[in-house]
Amino acid sequence: QDLVLWHFWSEWSGALFRPGFGLMALLVGMERGFISRAEGITRIDKILSFFESADRFHGAWPHWLDGRNGRVIPFSPKDNGGDLVETAFFAQGLVSVYEYFKNGEAQELALAQTAYSLWESVEWNWYTQGQNVLYWHWSPDFGFEMNMPLRGYNETLITYILAASSPNYAITNEAYVQGWAQSGAIQSNATAYGYPLNVNHVGSQAAGGPLFWAHYSFLGLDPRNLSDSYTNYGVVTQNHARINYAYCLENPKNFAGYSEESWGLTASYTRNPDGGIGYAAHSPSNDTGVISPTAALSSLPYTPDESMRALRYFYKKQDKLLGPAGFYDAFSPQYDFWVAPAYLAIDQGPIVIMIENYRTELFWKLLKQNADLRRGLQILNFTYEN
Repeated sequence: QDLVLWHFWSEWSGALFRPGFGLMALLVGMERGFISRAEGITRIDKILSFFESADRFHGAWPHWLDGRNGRVIPFSPKDNGGDLVETAFFAQGLVSVYEYFKNGEAQELALAQTAYSLWESVEWNWYTQGQNVLYWHWSPDFGFEMNMPLRGYNETLITYILAASSPNYAITNEAYVQGWAQSGAIQSNATAYGYPLNVNHVGSQAAGGPLFWAHYSFLGLDPRNLSDSYTNYGVVTQNHARINYAYCLENPKNFAGYSEESWGLTASYTRNPDGGIGYAAHSPSNDTGVISPTAALSSLPYTPDESMRALRYFYKKQDKLLGPAGFYDAFSPQYDFWVAPAYLAIDQGPIVIMIENYRTELFWKLLKQNADLRRGLQILNFTYEN
């Protein structure tokens, strides 16, 4: 593809992935025999070689890259530099690759070392501006003008944990406490549908934010028994998924097609008012009648019964929903069963990865054994039980 858009073409599935998601999905492909080990190694090596020479900004990659030459393409007028959150999603995949291949043959060891070199060279602490909080963007032309501090609860927890785990550029516990956790203000006593949220969802989402918040940081991090000084993320993620399901079951806006089989609100393609395709972060507070299969399917570890019912329903509708690379990204029974006949990296990757975590805990085990991650979690005063 001429424009990578932080996605990489995965030939074994035909889908576009964020590169970290793609790396992890390729490992699943090898584990499941969709591709051979040799094929997987060749493809992963190609991805890592590309990113070795691609533009970086204090170690962080940009949101968009030109696939022909690795040069940055601005994502917005002032977003032409490092994107720390996208870099974190990539680094999660790099650590997975390192752990997967670190005890292999010579070619695999070389691949593991390349992945590790890329991971250890990200200058996480640069993105604090010397303050006790991480910032999303830095540009060589505009500096930190975008001014987007990372505060939870949203999809950015993995950014703080990787930043604390960095072998060379680690942040302090104070950055986590004052940044992500807002000195305890992250905690919440709110409930929805009888389930405690435990954390304040960014934007005061009374029934929880889009479900990708419960997925992206936990593709590699096992949330079960993962606790900091404020909450248990196993409870947070499970309740987030249960609330999303309960909201769709209640269906307060009376959209057609919502049921115990057909549910799930998250960021995906959407149906614009004119019938065209757009993009939206669907959630109970931004419900437009569009269901995203990734929401239920990537929640399989949290809501196995509800997610399996959704999987069977989506497959039952395969004449409409199933394409060459799996289920299409979004659909709406409300509008004559409108379907977005396209795929998104942010949605396809987590389906593959979270199904594998549900079946074998592959990535949860890989990151749990990583020495850097264990050290980072200790710095942030996490408990991470087996």
